[in-house]
Parts: sequence; C-alpha cells; structure tokens
Amino acid sequence: MRSFVHTTGPSRVVFGAGTLSQVSDEVERLGGARVLLLSDGSPALRKDVERLRAALGDLAVAEFDGAAMHTPVGVTEQALGTVREQRVDCLVAIGGGSTTGLAKALAVRTDLPQIIVPTTYAGSEATPVLGETVDGRKVTRSAPGILPETVVYDVELTLGLPVPISVTSGVNALAHAVEALYSPDATPVTDAMALEAVAAVARALPALHDDPSDLEARAELLQAAWLAGTCLGAVGMGLHHKLCHTLGGTFGLPHAETHTVVLPHAMAYNAAAAPDAMDRVARALGVPDAPTGVFDLIHRVGGPTSLRDLGMAEADLDRAAELATAQPYPNPRELTRSGLADLLGDAWHGRRPQTATGSAPDLRALTDEVVASFDGCANPRLRHLLTDLARTLHAYTIRNDLTPREWQRAVDFLTEAGHITTDTRQEFILLSDTLGVSSVVDALANSRTPEATSSAILGPFYVAGPPAAGHGSDIAGGLTGTPMWADITVTDQEGEPVADAVVDVWQSNEDGFYDVQLPDLDGPVLRARFTTGADGRFTFWSILPSEYPIPDDGPVGRMLSAVGRHPYRAPHVHFLINAPGHQPLVTQLFVRGGAYLDGAPGQRDAVFGVKDDLITDFVRHTGPTPDGRRVDGEWRLLEFTFRIARPGH
Repeated sequence: MRSFVHTTGPSRVVFGAGTLSQVSDEVERLGGARVLLLSDGSPALRKDVERLRAALGDLAVAEFDGAAMHTPVGVTEQALGTVREQRVDCLVAIGGGSTTGLAKALAVRTDLPQIIVPTTYAGSEATPVLGETVDGRKVTRSAPGILPETVVYDVELTLGLPVPISVTSGVNALAHAVEALYSPDATPVTDAMALEAVAAVARALPALHDDPSDLEARAELLQAAWLAGTCLGAVGMGLHHKLCHTLGGTFGLPHAETHTVVLPHAMAYNAAAAPDAMDRVARALGVPDAPTGVFDLIHRVGGPTSLRDLGMAEADLDRAAELATAQPYPNPRELTRSGLADLLGDAWHGRRPQTATGSAPDLRALTDEVVASFDGCANPRLRHLLTDLARTLHAYTIRNDLTPREWQRAVDFLTEAGHITTDTRQEFILLSDTLGVSSVVDALANSRTPEATSSAILGPFYVAGPPAAGHGSDIAGGLTGTPMWADITVTDQEGEPVADAVVDVWQSNEDGFYDVQLPDLDGPVLRARFTTGADGRFTFWSILPSEYPIPDDGPVGRMLSAVGRHPYRAPHVHFLINAPGHQPLVTQLFVRGGAYLDGAPGQRDAVFGVKDDLITDFVRHTGPTPDGRRVDGEWRLLEFTFRIARPGH
C-alpha cells in the first residue's frame, strides 16, 4: 500500500484565449483597487504590458518594470518602495519567471494578493516556492503565502514568444514534472499531473517548433506548464533543481537555458536509483530511455545542450559540484562531489547521456513521416484513429526495444489468428476479449447511459438471425441440465414497459459448450429470438448455464497458458435487445455464486466481462413451476428487468 499526504493549493486559474480582458474582474474579485503592475521592461513584452494596462484602466496606480532573473533581493527592495509610496493593495505581474518571482517576493513581505499573467511556460506561478538571490547565492523557501491567489493564462500572449525561449521555457516545465515523479513527497495526484505534463511537452514542443503560430500546440504547452508547476509546488525537488539554482544564482547562468542543458544529465545520474520513474517518463515520451529521449527532444527542437555555450567556465565546474553537495537534500541517488563533477563535465561538453542500455536512435522523424502520410484522409475521425495508432505502436516498439524475432512472432501470431477464424469461431474477438479491450470499449459506451442496465461484451459465439420462439418456449432442445425458467421484462429508463422489443438469447450447455461448438447437434439450441409483449415481458425455459473455457487450442489459448492464466468464463446467459426508438443493449446475466466471479487478478472471468449489477440470483426451487410444467427435482428461476436507453440519453 502506498501512503501519502497530498495538499491542494487554493490558487484560482483562468485559462483560455483572450483572457487578458478578465484581469480587472479578477482584481475586483480580490477586493483590489490600487494595482502595482509588474514586468521586466523587455521590449518584447511592451505591447502586452500596454494591453494589460488598458484592461486595468484606473485600477493601475503604479508600475515597476525592473524585474530581474533569479529575483535579486536588491530589486525587491526597490519595488517595495513603490508599494509603500503608492499604497498598493494588489499585485499584477505579467511576464515569465522573473516577474513572477518579484511578485512572490513582494507578496511574502507585504501579504498583498497576487494575480499572475504568464507569458512563458516557466510554471512558477503555480507554486508556493520563491527563489531569491542573496549575496550571490540563490536561496529557496516555500510558504502558503507565496502562492499567487489567481493565475490568468491567455494563450494568445505566448504567440509572440520566440521559439528558442518557448523551447527552454517548455523544458523548464518538463524538469518540474520529471523530478516530481521521483520526489519522496510524490502522490498519485502529482504522478498523474506529471506524466500528463511530460507527454504534453513531448507532443507540443515539436509542433510549436515546426509552426510557431500553432495555437493548439501553445495551449497544450501552457497547460503542461501549469500541471508541472503545480507538481513543483506540491512536492520537493531534487538534484536537477539544486544544480540549476547553484549554476544560476552563483555563476549567473540563464535560468531556463540552464534547466534545458542540465535536465538529461541529472536524469541519467538518477536513472539507476529511480528506475520506475524513468520508465514512466520514457513511456510518456514514447522512447526506450528517458534521459536520452529528453536530450534528443531538446536537440530536435533546437534547444541548448552545452553549459559551455551558456558561458560557464570549465574551471568553475568543480566549484559548482562543491556548492551543490554542501547541504543535504532528498534525491534518489547519493550525491557525491565526484559524481556531480562528472555530470557537469558531460553537460559542459554537451555530450549525449549514456545509459546501461546504450544509445537509442531518435526515430521521431520516422513516426512524424508516417503520421503525415494520413494528412490526405478526408475522414477526420479515421485520420485521428490512424495517427494515434501509429504513434502508439511506434512508441510501444521503441519503448520495448522490439527485436526482429519478436516482431516476426507477433506477425505469425496474428496470421494464425486469421487462419483459425471461421463463421463460428472468431479468434480476433477472443484476443480482444482476453486483453480486456472489448470490456474497455463496452465500458466507454455504457458510461454514457448510466440509467440503463450495464452492457457486457458480445463474445465470440453470437450468431445473427437465431430462430424465433414464442413465450414459454423451451430453447434447450432436449439437452440435459438443471431446468431454468426465465421471466424477463424490458423497460425504458423511466420504468415504462417496452413492447415489441426483439431480444436474442444464447448460452452454453451444462458442459460449457455452445451449439456452434457441437457439430452433431441438429440445428440451433440454447439460442432463440423473442419479442416482448405489451407488458414488456417474455418467458422461456432453458437450462442453467455452466462455466466454460473459451477456445484455447489456438494462438490466444497459448498466450493465456504462457502467462499462467486460465481460459474460463463465469456462467452466464447472453442477451441482445433491440427496440424501435431505443439504443441496442448487449449484455449478460451471471449466476450468483458461480465459478470465476471472485479471486485474484488472472483467476476471475477470463475476458474481464463481469459487472456487479449483472450478477443475479438464479433461485433454486422444487415443486410447481410458473407455467405448470412438471419438473422432477430442482429447477431455477431467473427474473430480471432490463432498462434500455433512448438515443441521446
């Protein structure tokens, strides 16, 4: 069992395109009337600042445009003077991490509310963390009062962000997500956010690099920055962030660029000590190895890969390693000065990280080419499905380093599945069933009609056009078994009877075989089609179904045997209900107390088809039967009401 403590911050998030116009409403929501507008004075930000100033109107009583990288305390003191002189009651900051840092530094000293309008992907706006530079050293602290009250994300503000800055800012966000996964404070919530952020960055950065005007890519990257920043605020960071703070605060290296260069090497340093986290990052990236995958992504989008190119002197590497190990902090792998010196040496030279499995090729261009080949598809849904399928298959192949022999065995498996499939045996449905895919599709469909009876998989033994049968008929065809009287009602979602519903019924015999598996039988048995009466009911005699093995003499059966799984299904009866003006319902009823309803994973129903509300009583009786039929000994009574949905419900 995983134990954890998770705290959710109270910050409010406004996300969209054109949301800059809502900042004044957010100021008033916080009770502000005298705003200090903060920025870094950069020419690239001038137009956005002017737009924000216009949106604030008379609420903006002062401006400070001196925000600086790494939040020097001296700059904060200057801004504090403006706060006091102008009797400011709310801070509004627009820009990247430097401006956000200044707003936080002011807020923690004055308790003023903050509204942050990010124009980069730094993510610091989502954290209660403040890093300040004091006497040439960067000092980090965390407190609830540092977390901004409101963040207004306007995707349009990022359109003017140059690609190189977008890349390094995006990798900065990626670093937050990666380190969150191996933090000792990680929770299932931060794990989910971090993995989504990693995958989103991997998708968005190449798209943004290729087309800087791609608003959807920029929106996805901005959402990833928010998710990753939220992780940063919820858990403690490790080696990567400590190194970057050392390199930035002491040696003056640019913040986002330093994160971009260091991240693959910090990941490689920790890889052996955090294999689960690295495996999850690799899966999210769609690569076999996380550190090299991140390095290749950075290279693909033109990001910096060398500390030397950022202005770091080689002579300072040992000093940086010494500072980074001066104080203990949580990290998966023990921190040693020599180990960090090697890490920094690789980062200074811009070397591609080496892993135990060796270097893996970057196959993104091949995947992109395959995906681009679907661009001419006129059907947008088909194009999306094929695109996602290609990306998923490529990622699976790369992640598992699939060998030619393994690939050929997979091809042979599918070929044999095709050869063994007939009109009465569908091996591909068996494969889908035993991998749980059929149940996933079924669950997705059923979740959209929660008021209706749960659906269940169709299974491989359905035969279209079964013989019609009248109410009270015996569909057992003389087969032996415990007699069963079924009294079935079909209603709509409000409980009103549905007349003229066509219901196909099919099941196994007492030995677990369907009629299509018994060639000596004369015609269909344990299979029929009924039509409900005005009261929505129909009745029939049959026999109690038994547990049975799905066909296991083919490739699917060998797959189950190879992984130690049994091929058995829990005892059940199939129903397929069609009625005019209603959605079809494919479902099953399971015999309460039957085999394979309980047990450990892999020991329950072989196709994962059982749902709790479909387990029902097949009640034991002796003596008189509902229609007066004479039965010697035990018989069973199945009574059940199916609710079916109308279209759109």
